[in-house]
Amino acid sequence: MSNPLWEFIQKYYINSIVYKTGYNPVNTATWAVILIAAVYLIYKYLSKFVEFDERFVLSNVPFILFGSSIRVFEDAGFIKPPISYAFMSPMIYVLVFSIAFPIFLACVRIRGKDYWKAYGLIGIFLLLSAQIVLFSRLRVENWFVFPSALAIAISLTAAYRFVTSRHFRHMRNGLSELVFFSHSLDAAATSIGISFLGYWELHVIPRLLIRAFGPWVLIPVKVFVFFAILYVLDKERDENAKNFVKFVLIVLGLGPAIRDSIRMTFGV
Repeated sequence: MSNPLWEFIQKYYINSIVYKTGYNPVNTATWAVILIAAVYLIYKYLSKFVEFDERFVLSNVPFILFGSSIRVFEDAGFIKPPISYAFMSPMIYVLVFSIAFPIFLACVRIRGKDYWKAYGLIGIFLLLSAQIVLFSRLRVENWFVFPSALAIAISLTAAYRFVTSRHFRHMRNGLSELVFFSHSLDAAATSIGISFLGYWELHVIPRLLIRAFGPWVLIPVKVFVFFAILYVLDKERDENAKNFVKFVLIVLGLGPAIRDSIRMTFGV
């Protein structure tokens, strides 16, 4: 006898991971709700003893890049099911968090306000270790991907800096520029992969936009959307809350951007 609840879970959650069919409206909404709840709880806990400044964000960047790198372990087939499911989105975020968070708390406890130095160095060590594995086991197939995406993202970020320095001065700060750069890089890498290398988009709304207008539409769409988000966000007076939201946006942009770039560079 069939179980409607199990069939629903299998159709909208399990199959999308097992068969790599991408996101659907149901699991997208579910993961979004879980993300918002998790972000709120983490913020409420950490804000009691951590200042979310540029040092916090930058010391976390190596862990973001580490997550992107080990995500490619699954793409390259280094890890087999069912363990490989933990290296796929959205579970990869849980996996990296479970590694980074205890390290972060230990560094804060031991080093106090200087936690970011030790924490960042540990992240760099993990990142380099993952990169050594990738470069020792895979061959570069598409060397042009990352330089091309990077050039596009840098150009767009330079334009962002130019515009904000003259007309929207409240948006002129390093973290906002990093948010904008991260999502510009993500849009550029995705557009290059779909246009030239036969990759496809996993997320629901971008898939619809690509189907209607082509892959390069992602770049102007992301530029408009994140400029608008940052315009509103940078009017917020609570600096700590504002910076933490920016950090989350950086994770959601830079993580996929680097993963896609690495994956396409190695052609896996």
